[in-house]
Parts: sequence; structure tokens; C-alpha cells
Amino acid sequence: MSIQTSRRALLGVALAAPAIWGKDAVAQIRRGDELTVGIWGGVQERITRQFCATPLERQHGVKINYVLGGTPERRARAYAERGRPSFDLLYLNIFESRQAVKDGVTMAPTANVPNFANLYEVAKLGGFGVAFNPVTIVYDRRKVAAPMTSWRDFWRDDLRGKVIWPTYPGAQGTAALLMAAKVWGGSETNIDPAFTNIARLKPFAAIQGSQDQLYGMFDQDVGAASVEFGSFTRKYAETRNPNIVIADPTEGQAIATNVACITTGTRNQALAEAFVNLHLSPECQAAYAEEIYYSPTIKNISFAPELAAKLILGETAVNKLVDFNWDLVIANQPRWSSRFTREIAG
Repeated sequence: MSIQTSRRALLGVALAAPAIWGKDAVAQIRRGDELTVGIWGGVQERITRQFCATPLERQHGVKINYVLGGTPERRARAYAERGRPSFDLLYLNIFESRQAVKDGVTMAPTANVPNFANLYEVAKLGGFGVAFNPVTIVYDRRKVAAPMTSWRDFWRDDLRGKVIWPTYPGAQGTAALLMAAKVWGGSETNIDPAFTNIARLKPFAAIQGSQDQLYGMFDQDVGAASVEFGSFTRKYAETRNPNIVIADPTEGQAIATNVACITTGTRNQALAEAFVNLHLSPECQAAYAEEIYYSPTIKNISFAPELAAKLILGETAVNKLVDFNWDLVIANQPRWSSRFTREIAG
């Protein structure tokens, strides 16, 4: 199934009751059941309410409860409640989700969710990947001598003193550190080239610790280039600062995914699977792409050319995303964090 996104199509899907995929699954969803979902607020809550929660509540007489916030809080709660979860479904990032499966906090994804079959392979790790949101180079076109097309471009002479480096840890700082290692001959097992070469960029224009902080710095002409989520930055560029460019470096963008994770021990597994299946529907994936430029993790979807140009689409583009050995990254995070504070931020 493929769709061309349109407001009319999305509205129609939201109002229609969804068909759940099998009698056995439906039989396990009982009227009056309650599903507790831990997810980010804002547009993500709104889209999943429209395309997942409301249709399930209307069709099955169930109730979907949301717990909103960031991943550190819900991850800590899920680990504290391991085996007796209050969450039935929670959303984590790429490395948190893979670790949670290994730790027995959440379950590995299965074909019990029919749309599992439509996922790219990398979106089947650690849960059900629901969005690609890669981290990449972002820069002000007015402040560079030429377009930035490589991660090595941070070390160009025209960017000396103009780099806004992301703090570590964090998704942006982790991606920046690992991509620096990659382009300077290192890796997760040999991080020294990253620290050595990032230190050569000093003095920085600034160090940024959040999207809002970075965008404020761009607004105030603090610096020329940084590392950030491409999707959010594209929205910022289109609504506030048209001088900002989202680069597609030759070495690839650093993979980042949002992952739907069903908890081990949930009493509402069938309902959780139904929720995830709707999240992976072309209609819900299209809403994310249209509103915040999250790239779909399913293959059975298409977009108008103007929107498609702003997304990661197709096997070739997905396979170009740079993945890492997250076990090593997690294990080394405390040591790398101390080193970042000492050698880069200090």
C-alpha cells in the first residue's frame, strides 16, 4: 500500500474506525481495558492520540492513558518496575531501546504486529522503530565559504572559531563524537582521534546543550555550524531562519530512531500491539512526516516529491545512515563524559 499525503486523506483516516488485524488479537482486547503509554508531549502526543488512541478507544471501548515526559524519566521508572510494569508501552531512543530488551525490561519486536513486516531491518532492533530522526551537520549559509558536505568540514579554515559544538552525553553530542572518530580514523573502540581532533576546533563559538539553545544562538549570530537533529532544524529553518541548511554529508548522517517498546509483563499486550500497529500505519507515519519531518520506518509509503526530498526514504538512503555499537557506547559513556568535560568543555 502506498499513499500520497494530503490533509483530506489524513482527516479521513482519523475519523474512520480502524480494522484490527485478526480475531484472536481482537478477542484479547477487552472492553474497559486501559493502556498506559509513556511518550513525549506536544505534537507526538497529539498525532498518536489522533491516529492510535482515539480509534482504539472508539472501536473497543478501551482507555488510553498517557504519561508525558522525556526518556530518562520513563526509562528509570520502567527499570524500577521491571517485571511488574505500570507502563504497557513506552517510547525510547535507539540505544536505550536495545539495552532495555537485553535487560528484560521490554520485549523484542515480533510479527504479532502486522506492520512489523513493512519495517526496514534497522527499525526492527530494540522494539518497533517508529521514526528515523538522524543527527547531522546544520549551518548558516551566510557564514561559510562553501557548502558543508563532509563531517571533516568542521575543521576548515573558514569555520575556525565559528563552531557551536554539542555537549556530551546526549544524542547530538554522541553523534558528533562518534562521527568525528569515524572521519579521523577511529571508531567506538578507538575514540582518541575524536577527542584529539575536536580539541583542535577550540576555541568554540559556544557549546550548545539543547535545540532551543542552538536555535537561539543561530538567531543571535553566535556561530556558523553545529550538530543537531535534521528534522527539528528543518522546521526551525522554514519557520524562523531560512539561512540554516541541513547537510547530507558524504559519510552519512548519524542514525537516531524513536522506538515503541512493549514492556515485559504487561497485561495488555494485544492492546499495546494494536496501538503500535496503528503508529506504523502509512497514515500515522505520513502525519509525522508532514508535521515534523520525521522519516518513516515503513517501506509501504510514498510522498509528493517536495516532501520526499526532505525525508530519509528507500533502502539506499536508510542503509546510508551510520549506526554504531551501542553496547560499547553505553559502557564507555561515563569515561567519555569525564573526558569531554576535561578536554573539550574545559
